[in-house]
Amino acid sequence: MTTTTRPADPTSPADLVVIGAGVIGLSVANAALSRGLTVRVIDRTGPASGASAGNAGGFAFSEIHPLASPDTLLASPKWLLDPLGPLSIPARYAPSIVPWMLRFAKASLPGRVAASTRAQAALMGHAKKTLEPFMALTGTAAMLRKTGQIQVLESARAFDAARRECEEAGHFGYGHRTLVGADAIAEVQPGLSPRFTHGIATEEWWAIADPKLYTLALAEALIRKGGWIDTAEARAVETGLEGAAIHLADGSTITASRVVIAAGAHSHRLAASLGDRIPLETERGYNTTLPPGAFDLRRHITFSEHGFVAAPLSTGIRIGGAVELGGLDLPPNYARARAMLKKAAGFMPGLKTEGGTEWMGFRPSLPDTLPAIGRASHARNVIYAFGHGHLGLTQSAATADLVADLLTGATPAIDLSPFAPDRFKGLI
Repeated sequence: MTTTTRPADPTSPADLVVIGAGVIGLSVANAALSRGLTVRVIDRTGPASGASAGNAGGFAFSEIHPLASPDTLLASPKWLLDPLGPLSIPARYAPSIVPWMLRFAKASLPGRVAASTRAQAALMGHAKKTLEPFMALTGTAAMLRKTGQIQVLESARAFDAARRECEEAGHFGYGHRTLVGADAIAEVQPGLSPRFTHGIATEEWWAIADPKLYTLALAEALIRKGGWIDTAEARAVETGLEGAAIHLADGSTITASRVVIAAGAHSHRLAASLGDRIPLETERGYNTTLPPGAFDLRRHITFSEHGFVAAPLSTGIRIGGAVELGGLDLPPNYARARAMLKKAAGFMPGLKTEGGTEWMGFRPSLPDTLPAIGRASHARNVIYAFGHGHLGLTQSAATADLVADLLTGATPAIDLSPFAPDRFKGLI
């Protein structure tokens, strides 16, 4: 699939310019176009060239629990001892991330975790409600797979913790089924190592055939219906009585009545040009995508104690995940992708590990695990939509609907105060 663009007429400002052509930006653009706005998208490298291209392809609606939690804080010291484990911080980057980690620790206090969980559950409920109508709108419904997910665990302790989280998710309408013993797991997903003695199956955990192809299809839907996309790097946004001006890296400027900043891990730099200091950090994720047929993978598998997943895509088997808090500028450490693939080969006997393609991408993450969805502090015609972390694909249709409400003066379907971009003011 290829994406074509048509040149914009620089003398005719759009109602809306969306900065970012990942799954969030293109979802917002399509939703705004459906509400009657003229829409232009700009992206520094083009559609589906960032994290939207290489994620695991899951709509993880039941994942309502924030990464910022007491359990994560307790596990972090052990994880950090393994440079190729589920969580790592390169030594060169450690001093830079201290303020973010302090905010993360504050967000892990029990009261804040409870509030974040409620907010995430509300956003996830809206995500599930809006996804299929949005896919019908964009002609992408055939790419949806309702195959479910299985989380597999080796210890009874880890199983009990995971089960408690699933039971809490059950209060928000997400069911699950526990699996005890290798035979019970094999009935759901054959071929796994017998070391996994416990599992939890979640049916309301959907998937996309391939996240890059889906994002490119959103780009094509936008163009087909009259929107346009340009490859251009935004360096700053300025607002005034006439609307907004976006200053580009080549020295030119484009204008619009309204702007949405959905530039993923680069978004905080644009927000800073508007006077908003938002503590966005980059979770660098790694994966290896193996050719189709590398394993008889029937649904997503989450190896919870090891921090990675195996995902069945139309284009192959993707092994990836983990978190490397390393910013935007350090070179990739593909040893992390290879470490996960080596583990996967042990966990999935028979996995054909040859012929894979390695990838690294930047997940934009805020300390409390919630995205920023709302207006800029000093510019009501600029809306932020970024910081979704691991859940950008999952929450893309919901974010698009909520942002379209803000753009058109409608009342958003859920309370947006927990996602306010200025919620970190006054914190460390």
